Amino acid sequence: MDFTKEISTDWAFDRYEAIRPRLPVATFPKTSRHADNLADLAEHFDAFVLDAFGVLNRGEEPVPGAPSRIAELRKMGKKLIVLTNAASYTRDQLLEKYHRLGFDFTAAEVVSSRDVALATLPLLPGDRPWAAASLAHDSYSDSTVSLQSLHDTPDLYERAGGFILLSSGRWVDADTNRLIDALRREPRPLIVANPDLVAPRDTGLSIEPGTIAHDIADATGIQPSFFGKPFGNAFHVASSRLQGVPSRRIAMVGDTLHTDILGGAAAGFGTVLITDHGLFQGRDTAPFITLSGLCPDWIVPTT
Repeated sequence: MDFTKEISTDWAFDRYEAIRPRLPVATFPKTSRHADNLADLAEHFDAFVLDAFGVLNRGEEPVPGAPSRIAELRKMGKKLIVLTNAASYTRDQLLEKYHRLGFDFTAAEVVSSRDVALATLPLLPGDRPWAAASLAHDSYSDSTVSLQSLHDTPDLYERAGGFILLSSGRWVDADTNRLIDALRREPRPLIVANPDLVAPRDTGLSIEPGTIAHDIADATGIQPSFFGKPFGNAFHVASSRLQGVPSRRIAMVGDTLHTDILGGAAAGFGTVLITDHGLFQGRDTAPFITLSGLCPDWIVPTT
């Protein structure tokens, strides 16, 4: 990517605050409680909905101690769901990744924003295809409608009936400008299967599809359709997998205030902010919580 933005925690926080009017609203406690890890607060919850990046893994490596902590929660009888905005992977690919990293999640325990978005994609008028921003070898086998790669078929900017952002891995600023021009000429649906602005990687923070979508919305006035945290569609699917567990006994565990904590609170879940492995790694979270008003129920350094 040739993005010229300085990708930092401060930049991400400021950008999230700027797009708050497009995000859900929720109420929050005045102060947070603190614990050392998820096992220390397990008595307060019957189920844990877990973000992936910054909670289970950082890039292609597991968060230290996370596989054993998840196994410990399972032995306690806690129900577990992974709720991830990683839209580049099919569910089978996600499962393979989590198993390779040492986790034992089942297919029923994994909910991705990709799954939620693809489940809603309609056939487009005139059999026009959906144009997907995706990785080079991304499979569309899990889609029931026609998806074609925007990167590999540039005439889709004019020919496609709608656009879906799955990944920013091959996206550059020129692509944003070209899509803005195409949508100005002919407004069409813009589906965002990963609302994250940034994601924690082994080497730092990466720009994600949410940033692209909000830049396009600012430039065109088009309202994208977002699927994934912090939006209610993803939490509704996660809740459906936890039938019988009251929302107040479900903990949303994540590393980001504006996706995990805001989304979890809006869904009526308890919220847990992990501080040491994701967006706020190496930073004091207190000023960010005060400025945003997004106060988690619990703060723990690690999973």
